[in-house]
Amino acid sequence: MHRTATGVSIPRAILVLAGLVISMAGTVQAQSRGRLAQCHVETAGTVKMSGTCRFTSEKGGSFTLAHANRDKPLFGEILTVSVSIAAPDVAEVRGLTVRGNNSRWGAARRSPRDRACWEGSDFRICAH
Repeated sequence: MHRTATGVSIPRAILVLAGLVISMAGTVQAQSRGRLAQCHVETAGTVKMSGTCRFTSEKGGSFTLAHANRDKPLFGEILTVSVSIAAPDVAEVRGLTVRGNNSRWGAARRSPRDRACWEGSDFRICAH
């Protein structure tokens, strides 16, 4: 038990839960802030999205792309696309659908022609 300055006892589990909620709120707030960028997403040779999007940087150079209007999907059923850096110039790419499904797009390499782009076997993602 933890006692507040007024002597009220608070169970440790509640303190841990409160800490988690505050931590998650900070993460959501940071992700919702992202900066606007020019983005381009292609899959299977088809342009799915090209224009302004919300770019949220993460640890180690990883990033997430979302629609500039937070209330809309990035394109079609895809809410966000995340590029997670696994090693220098290598990333794992996933899409999150509006239904909450996390779809693995696969491995990607940084483009030698445009360092703001990542290319997989059947997709290309750029954020400038």
